[in-house]
Amino acid sequence: MTNFGYTLMTEQSGPRELVRYAVAAEQVGFDFAVSSDHFSPWLTEQGHAPYAWSVLGAVAQATSRMGLMTFVTCPTMRYHPAVVAQKAATMGLLSDGRFRLGLGTGENLNEHVVGEGWPVVGTRLSMLREAVEVIRKLHTGELVDHHGEFYDVESARIWDLPEEPVELGLAVGGERAIEALAPLADHMIAVEPNPDLLETWNSTDGAPRVGEKARAIGQIPVCWAPTDEEGRELAHEQFRWFAGGWDVNADLPTPAGFSSATQFVRPEDVADNIPCGPDLDAMVEAVSAYWKAGFTDIAIVQVGDRLQDRFLSEAAGPLLEKLRAAAA
Repeated sequence: MTNFGYTLMTEQSGPRELVRYAVAAEQVGFDFAVSSDHFSPWLTEQGHAPYAWSVLGAVAQATSRMGLMTFVTCPTMRYHPAVVAQKAATMGLLSDGRFRLGLGTGENLNEHVVGEGWPVVGTRLSMLREAVEVIRKLHTGELVDHHGEFYDVESARIWDLPEEPVELGLAVGGERAIEALAPLADHMIAVEPNPDLLETWNSTDGAPRVGEKARAIGQIPVCWAPTDEEGRELAHEQFRWFAGGWDVNADLPTPAGFSSATQFVRPEDVADNIPCGPDLDAMVEAVSAYWKAGFTDIAIVQVGDRLQDRFLSEAAGPLLEKLRAAAA
């Protein structure tokens, strides 16, 4: 069975609006909600970056059924992993066990703000591996002392823990990341519908198999709008940063950098990658690449804030019906 989720985009909406959208998403029938965790938006036109964990705490109290997850938190620089362990445990309690912790190696955009520089990708993978080790230790409820290559933890204990440990999803983008991270994870997270990722994951020693114990969780943007033209314009304004791909996006440090890097991206270029307008069947076709690749959970991003209410009230219900019928 394929689960369909709604994305709380902290870069494009304020905190009160995000909580309201989460309530509407649960009511319309989404199975889960994921939240980005950014210090800055990619583009100044997006204009928001509330603290994701406060938003998720409020969402946990305002909803009762949907699963919740970070997509994704970087527990290596802006946050110490001990602090992430505490936050995740609290979310596990507030959500009555509905919360999963999605983790990744991060983006320069968000992590450079603490003045520690931006490591190369191999170092970032090593830092994430050790951060997961720290989080797992603390989620036992035992007193933890840890002195590793990147992190020190002294006499730390998480005092409030859910009955079942919070499950961890780890974001991977290729064979190197899968080899390093899959054996440490409960679930796989990826941002492209590549069946090779799942095949590599399932063949990695020690990795939980997708389709048995593990979920494969993906995400895809759509830009529903009353007309194709309005959809293209909105997607270009809010999501032209998407054209660079994650390999480039991870290293750009500021919204000004993203603006400069995408100054020659045209609305039609964005529309080539994101279904724009009122055609729900086109959106189903785009999303289908994920379940055909073997993904079990797919989070939908509705681009932009200004049509979010209309998307949820007019389009989301029929879209979910079409998605579930097609996936079945």
